[in-house]
Amino acid sequence: MSLETGDSHDIATVGILGGMSSESTREYYRQIDEGINDELGGHNAGDLVIRSINFAAIERCIRTERWDRAGDMLVDAAIDLEAAGADFVVMATNTMHRVAPRLVDALSIPFVHIVDVAAEAIRADGLQTVGVLGTAAVMEGDFYRDRFADHGIETLVPDADDREAVDRIIFEELTHGEVLADSRERYLEIVDRLVERGAEGVVLGCTEIELLVSQADRPDVPLYDTTALHVERAVERSLGDGSVNSP
Repeated sequence: MSLETGDSHDIATVGILGGMSSESTREYYRQIDEGINDELGGHNAGDLVIRSINFAAIERCIRTERWDRAGDMLVDAAIDLEAAGADFVVMATNTMHRVAPRLVDALSIPFVHIVDVAAEAIRADGLQTVGVLGTAAVMEGDFYRDRFADHGIETLVPDADDREAVDRIIFEELTHGEVLADSRERYLEIVDRLVERGAEGVVLGCTEIELLVSQADRPDVPLYDTTALHVERAVERSLGDGSVNSP
């Protein structure tokens, strides 16, 4: 593919399944546009279709563990993306990848799994054990741990008190765009405890955490920003040089 700066190019259409929360969806939109423009220059930006759902409905399903109901809603939304012309789909949330197999089964276009992308970056760095920060569903669920295990990566999670704090800050602050210095310090303390237990790096396993914590906060500990890694793969695939792993 020619990448002559300033020219327009045929690029694959990215389907973003978003709204979980709107904070992370905005980051996907912004970062994909920036990534495409970095490669092509001029006025080039992403060719995007966004299907944003009501986070309140999904949040209720998470809290009541009605994963089948959440899956029904997300399957319908993913099918909307395909019908709207998406060439592949990324879901702008870690937690709801719990129902990713249902989306893969429902779609006839590729689904880019956020854990696979993160795992590839971790393996490329030669790490075998990582800590995971995310919602309670991510930190405590088999779907996340087992997916990393399929890549040969062991995961560690915070203790019960720290898991409660991480989850609370996500739902009460970050999903509302609220970024507090005290919460950042709490997260960094939790990162340090995971490292003390043997984590060689830490996965920011919620697409809002990158609003609060960055690599600059702990330059000596690899922090894997799942949003940035997922976006990077979406840009690569949109330009025709990315790969997608099957669930």
